[in-house]
Amino acid sequence: MKKKRNRAQIILELINNNCIASQGELCKMLENRGIEVTQATLSRDLKTLRATKVATDKGTYMYMIPDSNEVHNKMLEHGQTTSSVASHAGPTSIEFSGNFAVIKTRNGYATGLAYDIDMSHSDEILGTIAGADTVFAILREGVTHEQARLFFENFISYKED
Repeated sequence: MKKKRNRAQIILELINNNCIASQGELCKMLENRGIEVTQATLSRDLKTLRATKVATDKGTYMYMIPDSNEVHNKMLEHGQTTSSVASHAGPTSIEFSGNFAVIKTRNGYATGLAYDIDMSHSDEILGTIAGADTVFAILREGVTHEQARLFFENFISYKED
């Protein structure tokens, strides 16, 4: 178990400090650190860490780990946020159409923002779908756009469109 935990810590460090486009590239970086891992094991590790591949502004892809530490998750589950939640989203905008909200973020930030919104278990939002720079949120029946805006202020600072 300790070996898996150490490998996970190194994977987190590598992903957070490098632009890694593939599992093969990550595998080579791990080998350079003296860690030999099969593709299947690496794939399971990435899933456990909730790593996702996002598009970069250069037309390539890179792995990203959403902000998901236990304290942060517990705060979100109880409807509390920290200033770091709002700041990680970067410049954003929001538009509504019926029961849908479309939230624009900086490239690569949508997955983490959607995760934070989902972890809040709010009464206003049914769920989210994230792309690289867009979060699609479904509002519950009866939730007004103003109520949704107030809810989203817990997570993002946005300019009105």
